[in-house]
Amino acid sequence: MSSSVASDKPSASAETATGRPGTANGARWALAAALLGFFVMTLDALIVNVALPEIGRGFGGGMTGLQWVVDGYTLMFAALLLSAGSVTDRIGARQAFGAGLVVFTVASAACGFAPNLGVLVVARLVQGAGAAVIVPASLALIREAFPDPAGRARAISVWAMGGSVGAAAGPVLGGVLSELSWRMIFFVNLPVGVLALFLLTRTARSPRQGDAPFDWTGQIAAVAAMGGLTYAAIEAGDVGMGAPRVLLALTVAVVAAVVFLTSQARGRNPMVPLELLRARTMALSATVGFALNVGFYGMIFLLGLYLQQEQGLSPMATGLAFLPMTLLTAVVSPTAARLAARFGARMPIITGQLLMAAGLVALCVPPASAPAWLLVLLMIPVGTGGGLAVPAVTSLLLDRVPAQRAGTASGVLNASRQLGGALSVAVFGALVSNHAHFLHGLRTSLLIAALLVVLTAAASVLLKEKTTS
Repeated sequence: MSSSVASDKPSASAETATGRPGTANGARWALAAALLGFFVMTLDALIVNVALPEIGRGFGGGMTGLQWVVDGYTLMFAALLLSAGSVTDRIGARQAFGAGLVVFTVASAACGFAPNLGVLVVARLVQGAGAAVIVPASLALIREAFPDPAGRARAISVWAMGGSVGAAAGPVLGGVLSELSWRMIFFVNLPVGVLALFLLTRTARSPRQGDAPFDWTGQIAAVAAMGGLTYAAIEAGDVGMGAPRVLLALTVAVVAAVVFLTSQARGRNPMVPLELLRARTMALSATVGFALNVGFYGMIFLLGLYLQQEQGLSPMATGLAFLPMTLLTAVVSPTAARLAARFGARMPIITGQLLMAAGLVALCVPPASAPAWLLVLLMIPVGTGGGLAVPAVTSLLLDRVPAQRAGTASGVLNASRQLGGALSVAVFGALVSNHAHFLHGLRTSLLIAALLVVLTAAASVLLKEKTTS
């Protein structure tokens, strides 16, 4: 979320874009473009998992290559989220959203036409960079188009619905399109991206909100630290922890992390001021978000492979297997806000985490001969738990941090969540890389995720409800 979202003062640009705030066509065009951008970005985050076995059969490369197809996107998305909000403010919401959408759409075409696995992974990295800009820029675009708080709240609800539909449709559409060709899961982004860009041309150019120097040192260090850690985790599963390239990657990650922390402590224009990271609410929220994505995206990655490779389901059947979970997750998410308002945010945060952990443990119980429908049922608590906890922890964080830090805090939270998803694919992929022991590796992975979620649920008791930490 961009820091430009924090202010409630109507801007001149909003009036130019909409005529009268929240009523003219410009506002509707802006909302439609933002919704489509968020939809296609969310769709892409989940559509790929179901197609991984088909990509593997098409290109080879083993488990390591498939891990990078997922993590190339997630890694760049996580790292660049830290500065995407400030970039949006610097160049303007409409310009940033358009640039991110163009990058994402062109990269989607490159993924679809990729002649080999290496080109596909590079294109996925570029896709993730575009997606990182789309999220905060789409919210900032809505902020400009709807200066009235009540109208803006309704617009954001519509925008969030686009993400829910994308998440629910991702696995199913991925399965259907993979029956034709795995390349179709990337080509489907093209008409949506083009339509969103057309709608964007119906809105007015956004003003620049600031001219603060960009924190190049912090951003490069963040990419190097996350990339080094993810590379080490993926390669360790293939060549072992003691391999020179794994040790080198870990060294790069540690050095880059030190450079990042130093630059944020001493730099004039840090992306993430250290006092924000030291705040209890920020630190705990980021940790909870990390654990929730480890459980949710780790499970989707594992079961997408298991249902096809071990149980012999088709891509379409695998996508349909995820549908009950993703639909219920979309339905439950709005409930979290009402529960937080009535009982306080800690209740849905802790309940959601415990529900997810129970589902992850339950998935370890069925034998290899268990029918697929049983796994479908056991996935539901995992998605439902995440649907309860994520909106509540986001709301709590934004309520507790100062308004001028809202964009930065949101970026840190979402970067932490995406890093959790990337590392779960890296580590769990290594644990299931031996097909002879796939089920054992799957159960070990799910138990690790469950333990992590239980630990963060216990730590969530320390989250403050009323006072800013």
